[in-house]
Amino acid sequence: MSICAYAEHEHVWQQESLTNGFWGLNEALEPTGIETAFSATSAYQRNIKGGLSTDSRKGEFAGSYDLEVTFDLQRMLEMDGILFLHGEGGWTDSEGIDGVSVGSAFGVNADAIGNRSMDIVEFYYETAFWDNTFQLRIGKLDMTGGFECRGCPVSFDGNMYANDENTQFLNSALVNNPTIPFPDYGLGAIVHWNPVEDWYLSVGVADAQANGRETGFNTTFHDEDYFVYMAETGVTPHLHSGKGILPGAYRVGAWYDPQPKAHSDASKDYRDDAGLYVSCDQKLSNESNDPEDMQGLGGFFRYGYAHARTNDITHFYSFGIQYQGLLDGRDDDVLGLGYANGIFSDRADSTYTEDYESATELYYSAQVTKWMTLSPSVQYVTNPGGDSSVSDAVILGLRALVTF
Repeated sequence: MSICAYAEHEHVWQQESLTNGFWGLNEALEPTGIETAFSATSAYQRNIKGGLSTDSRKGEFAGSYDLEVTFDLQRMLEMDGILFLHGEGGWTDSEGIDGVSVGSAFGVNADAIGNRSMDIVEFYYETAFWDNTFQLRIGKLDMTGGFECRGCPVSFDGNMYANDENTQFLNSALVNNPTIPFPDYGLGAIVHWNPVEDWYLSVGVADAQANGRETGFNTTFHDEDYFVYMAETGVTPHLHSGKGILPGAYRVGAWYDPQPKAHSDASKDYRDDAGLYVSCDQKLSNESNDPEDMQGLGGFFRYGYAHARTNDITHFYSFGIQYQGLLDGRDDDVLGLGYANGIFSDRADSTYTEDYESATELYYSAQVTKWMTLSPSVQYVTNPGGDSSVSDAVILGLRALVTF
């Protein structure tokens, strides 16, 4: 290998992204107000004990890819706000590993979205008023997060340590609360009010019958006009320690879903479903006084309630910890351990012969380069699917995230 070729090879491993911003395109577009990002996540999971089967190989490989484009309207048209576009595609067996190997009611891979080319799952307009204390987002959107208060993800069911299947936990119950009936990507609107530094209020509405693979106009403006409503408020205190500030977020929310539905054993549907939830996270210790240094220990907790008449899971809770920089010289690596437990409706006792399903997950996210992380994980699922005839399952996994 020549010296020049070796130097170029070394440079690739130091880049922020594999293609260095699409070979300089991002940098060239920045003055025009256009920013792009493209990433791909691939996961291999194997059920090695219990569950439905340890022999099937279907659905063991799964992945997704995401294209995000942000249009700064101020730079482009001298108009306040941004337009955000999110395209998503994926690959896996249609049943996934749960359908043939594990049988989990939660889902052991929240990133397994099925075989898709590329769907526009989000396309919305966002603007702010009153010195950015009031934000409005309207269009085709995701209700599971996107706003921040003092650097903490909020609105709705956000969490600093358990909210991203691409970089944190893979089990769906450790990504979002399963008692909340989040609609698929659909038309809606959210307002986020942050009048003081450490308190916020968010209210949102979205099409309850949305299908992320469609534009959303048919289900929103034709036939039944069912919408899911959500409201969340919270505080984001900064605790003081001997090694700097410890940020945290404490959120409480409520939802309302008017569409007819019922638990699995019901012969009658009921309208006007409602529930409550809590999501908290707190940094517990820092490794240094540097506010830019994210190393240290953090913890999280969630709880959710939904009515037994209309939902299969009526009570849910989860908790866990995350440590960044546990090993010397590996400041960006993350170790996570979480536990989730969902209690099934006592009115659906023929579908669920066990009272609950629980999942424990341990992962280690190793930053190989600035643009690639590898995350081995192990999950232990108790009472998969609430079925007494299915034994507890152990699932090994390896996830790779590459930013292009």
